[in-house]
Amino acid sequence: MKKVTTKQHPVNTHHIYEFLQHHLNKNFTRQRQQDIEFLIEEKDDNAIEISKPGMYEGYLFRVEGRGNELHVHKTEQYTDDVNILTLEDILNNLFMDYSGPKTITNISDES
Repeated sequence: MKKVTTKQHPVNTHHIYEFLQHHLNKNFTRQRQQDIEFLIEEKDDNAIEISKPGMYEGYLFRVEGRGNELHVHKTEQYTDDVNILTLEDILNNLFMDYSGPKTITNISDES
């Protein structure tokens, strides 16, 4: 799990959802040169899940808002898959773009 700590309290997952809806798939297409559309869903528990039904089982990434933190869970099922690695790189960059480097106070990888 990656934890992104921000100065924003609480983190607004709906705004992040809208940001990802606008940027994630087109950035993936541009970077990977593959026309794969990922499903981005808002969940009731202040979370966002990113998946690709028919290609991958379950969610690939789950982003949870917890106070001033984003908890980013990556599926352990497809860790070496090039699409998932590309998606992770894009998500990392989009979180920086969304929050801005002056808003993020810490990024850590935790198990």
